Amino acid sequence: MTLRPDLAAIAEAVPVGARVLDVGCGDGALMAALRDGKGVDARGIELSREGVSAAVARGLSVVQGDADTDLRDYPTDAFDYAILSQTLQATRAPDQVLDQLLRIGRHAIVSFPNFAYWRVRLSLMFAGRMPTTRALPASWYETENIHFCTIDDFRALIGAKRLTVERARFLTHGRPRGAALANLMAEQAIFVLRR
Repeated sequence: MTLRPDLAAIAEAVPVGARVLDVGCGDGALMAALRDGKGVDARGIELSREGVSAAVARGLSVVQGDADTDLRDYPTDAFDYAILSQTLQATRAPDQVLDQLLRIGRHAIVSFPNFAYWRVRLSLMFAGRMPTTRALPASWYETENIHFCTIDDFRALIGAKRLTVERARFLTHGRPRGAALANLMAEQAIFVLRR
């Protein structure tokens, strides 16, 4: 199974045999790859019924739930890694969700589209309209995103929370990009964090 490039980068960061909670797991593609390729004990939580059904059809342990309200029901340090992939911007309280991820897991892996990517900036500047890109494919009125952020915004948040960045990866069109000028040049960001 071929994973999206951001999910492949996340999978690389998870060690063999880890206990993982995938929050906003969608159809379970990442969980299945981790289970099959790394022997990971993966659990998931997904908002959409369709996503839960697709993940369960893969033989995965997934429950329907909302990251904004249901993470507090999980015990502290229940997982080695709590993953939030392309979901942070769709939560009502991203800072509180981040707190819950790092309470539930010893590490958190968070990925998101970078709203400061140069094509997004140009679209706003010259077209005067909300942009659509590979990482932000829906029109403004169709998107589930409610809290757009940039790489620098996220760095400021984790700095204010005094979290440690173990690793950061940046992607543009699915290919790795260096950290230099990432806020301008990267389409997506992936951070591995710990308390």
